[in-house]
Amino acid sequence: MTADNIVIVLVFVLTYLGMAAGRLPWLQVDRTGIALLGVIVLLGSDAVTLDDLGADIDMPTLVLLFALMIISAQLAASGFYDWCARFVTRSEYTPAMMLALTVAAGGALAALFANDILLFALVPLVIAGVRGRGLDPRPFLIALAGAANAGSAATLIGAPQNILVGEIGSLSFAEFLLVGGVPAVVSLAVVFATVWFVWRDRMSATVLAATREVPDVVFHPHDRNQTLKGAVALLALLLLFATDVPRATGALVIAAVLLANRKFTSRTMIAAVDWPLLLLFTCLFGITGSLAKAGLVWPLVDWLQGAGLMPDSLAVLTPLTLVMSNTIGNVPSTILLVQIWPSPPQGALYGLALLSTLSGNLLLVGSISNIILAERAAAFGVEIGFAEYARVSVPATLLSIAFAVCWLAWGGWLPLLPG
Repeated sequence: MTADNIVIVLVFVLTYLGMAAGRLPWLQVDRTGIALLGVIVLLGSDAVTLDDLGADIDMPTLVLLFALMIISAQLAASGFYDWCARFVTRSEYTPAMMLALTVAAGGALAALFANDILLFALVPLVIAGVRGRGLDPRPFLIALAGAANAGSAATLIGAPQNILVGEIGSLSFAEFLLVGGVPAVVSLAVVFATVWFVWRDRMSATVLAATREVPDVVFHPHDRNQTLKGAVALLALLLLFATDVPRATGALVIAAVLLANRKFTSRTMIAAVDWPLLLLFTCLFGITGSLAKAGLVWPLVDWLQGAGLMPDSLAVLTPLTLVMSNTIGNVPSTILLVQIWPSPPQGALYGLALLSTLSGNLLLVGSISNIILAERAAAFGVEIGFAEYARVSVPATLLSIAFAVCWLAWGGWLPLLPG
């Protein structure tokens, strides 16, 4: 093994250990920072070049994700998310109705937008609305996290890993809606039932006063015209999937139209983009691509193929996605799999997107969106503990995964056992 290959392997191993840990010990370096440090080591050691890294980046995925974030920023600035939060926390609703509406609204919105930026915008608004009713925000936030992951499994644009798999495999939007839509709806029902069962005795409890000073929630007045503009942009993006127009090119045009805005400054719109998530994608593309180019994984892949252990069956793919999503995260694990998996069958890609997204619900660290929700909630004085989240998420996720496995096998998209 050459010196460059040794560096590539060490960077890969340490980066994905960092993905599992979530941050570097004793330092305020999160997953994005860890991945960026890995890329810097690769470049600084001359193990790879900038051209090498650039060739490994899947730009259409990043562009499509960027366009979705701009559309979401348009709707956030227009006050649409504020209107949604006010709607689900209206005073005439019982706690059970509020919970059901939170799950339904969170799932529906997550199916249309990347759930990371959606939760960043919604969490403080839901906290303010629930506190305004004198209730504990925690069950509603846990339900919102579960609903966002479950709902995002329904479409190719619902989660970053879905966008990646869809672009890599040129998957059909309509067929993916069939594959993921039914399990997503069932998962939303499971999330509601599980949260209600666990929290039913405390759902009406009065919220405790915050023990420290928290920032004020910023509200946006609802502008119907600007909301309509965002809705039209989203519809145009969805129509791209039914045409031969390159999705990335069309997505950039849509984002450009929204940025040329008379009411909201381009700086406001661009500032709402989740740049750390885009940077995480970019760095992981480069690190895993370098490992694949070095040829170090192909002996292992050949052995797995010979042993019938490639993740092209539910018996292998299901536990693999469940474990990987809740150790290194569903976005990093999906990037890793698609870059070292030679010519995966289309059904396996459908299964990978669906199962990795649902698996992200299992633990608080299973999805970047879960982490965003927990950190955002903590900033506004609501602490969601690991065990507290797991009491709801573990049974809900296992039930959802079980149904998804049965659905994929029944529909013939993926065999139950290796061939």
